[in-house]
Amino acid sequence: MSDHHSTMEITESLRTFLEHGDDWERKNTSVPGVYLIKLPRTRTRPASLALELNPIGEGGLPIKRKGIMIMNTHEHEAFRHLFENPKIGTVLAAIEELFPDRKAQGRPADDIVEI
Repeated sequence: MSDHHSTMEITESLRTFLEHGDDWERKNTSVPGVYLIKLPRTRTRPASLALELNPIGEGGLPIKRKGIMIMNTHEHEAFRHLFENPKIGTVLAAIEELFPDRKAQGRPADDIVEI
């Protein structure tokens, strides 16, 4: 399969996962650090899908136990705006000075959804 998939191919893969995946199932995608999550049906909405963003560390595993869940493009843009704020880096650098021994951790990967 190529690295670039059409919107129809991606939509069909997502539809299949939505119909056949288990509630809260987490699938790898072809983009390292991007995972697909099947959200269960609730009383007010049908089952749906979300992305979890969790960067890959030096060992090839996710750096956090749980990443950031994003359900739509509005949330994506809001997080992007926050991450681009230079004050975030300043505060994190100060935290690293206080805790220099913190190390990244990771978990193994399963099967992959091409996106």
